[in-house]
Amino acid sequence: MKEIVIIGGGLAGSEAAYQIAKRGYKVKLYEMKPKKFSPAHSNKNLAEIVCSNSLKSNNITNACGLLKEELRRLDSLLIRCADETKVPAGQALAVDREKFAELVTRKIQECENIEIINEEVSKIDDNQVTIIATGPLTSDALSEEIARLTGKDRLFFYDAAAPIVTKESINMEKAFTADRYGKGESDYINCPMTKEEYEAFYNELINAEIVNKHEFEKGNLFEGCMPIEEMARRGSQTLTYGPLKPVGFDKKYYAVVQLRQDNKEDTMYNLVGFQTNLKFGEQARVFKMIPALENAEFVKYGVMHRNTYINSSELLDETYNLKGTNIYFAGQISGVEGYVESIASGYVAAVNAIAKLNNEEKITFSEETIIGALSKYISTPNKDFQPMNANFGILNCDRKIKNKVEKYQYLAERSLSHF
Repeated sequence: MKEIVIIGGGLAGSEAAYQIAKRGYKVKLYEMKPKKFSPAHSNKNLAEIVCSNSLKSNNITNACGLLKEELRRLDSLLIRCADETKVPAGQALAVDREKFAELVTRKIQECENIEIINEEVSKIDDNQVTIIATGPLTSDALSEEIARLTGKDRLFFYDAAAPIVTKESINMEKAFTADRYGKGESDYINCPMTKEEYEAFYNELINAEIVNKHEFEKGNLFEGCMPIEEMARRGSQTLTYGPLKPVGFDKKYYAVVQLRQDNKEDTMYNLVGFQTNLKFGEQARVFKMIPALENAEFVKYGVMHRNTYINSSELLDETYNLKGTNIYFAGQISGVEGYVESIASGYVAAVNAIAKLNNEEKITFSEETIIGALSKYISTPNKDFQPMNANFGILNCDRKIKNKVEKYQYLAERSLSHF
């Protein structure tokens, strides 16, 4: 039986393994856990979600929501598992991260064509059709091997995760449940602040101590993962127009912090948009200045870690193939940003790895779809390339539609007609 090697059992690697195995091909899936963990991982299961538990909106008039629907129509294992382990999050698809990883792991283990090998890989066989899906925390040894393959220096950016608090420690007398503009089913807990409370919080936030400040200052921060303290330093009103915006609520609120359910049992909530590099003690001190969180119990503090990605705009084609080789990349190391985007890249890499194995024509998706437009974006030369997530800006609209909602609805319907 023909065989494909996959290195990395995260979101992209797990999706790729499933897609290859279901088509009747043998998969050797290498995952170094639980023998070795990256600085940000702690779960022995495949498809571990490290940062937010949200896969963003489910609405097809949201680009990430449209991408999820495209993947559902392509029989994505991971989107199916996410749907089965979802927790209340309004119009978003958020999951119980533990149950999600457990379900994905079980489904992969049940595939007789997949052999899971718990070993760290440091060498790549150039003659073997291989998908590298080691994620943003690729080990140093494998990073060096990737540098050999690509002939390029490694590129880094920094990613941050938000803290999680227990629900019972939230002071609901100073919070309320609601979604912005009254939409959804009031799945978010909202923690309002007055102008005076916000200003005191802001001043402490921008002056709080951070971890590894010297390294951090040298890092190339990706806009989509900006730590809240860095965002705040851009100006006193940046947060009130960003993650703490009060828009859609009572006008008496000056700023509103939103908390999102993090597990199925509804006992833990994460601070939306509060990815951070503050020291743990500083997180407790500063974030407890939010009135509703004055007695907050932190289950998990925010952390910041290195993310590694290749300059895909020079190196990859639209099938995530390292040009002229048997090697494919998938997941955040390939230059996509986000959970669903990583899953999509795993799918595209998988079907094309099979085509490579059989000496068949490569399989590309229409640029009128999010999955195709994303593939096109990461493979188009760009001297200022940064990781990209799903957005309608990468789709061309062949009609002049002024109303944004109508425009996105049209783009969504056009995309789904291809499936």
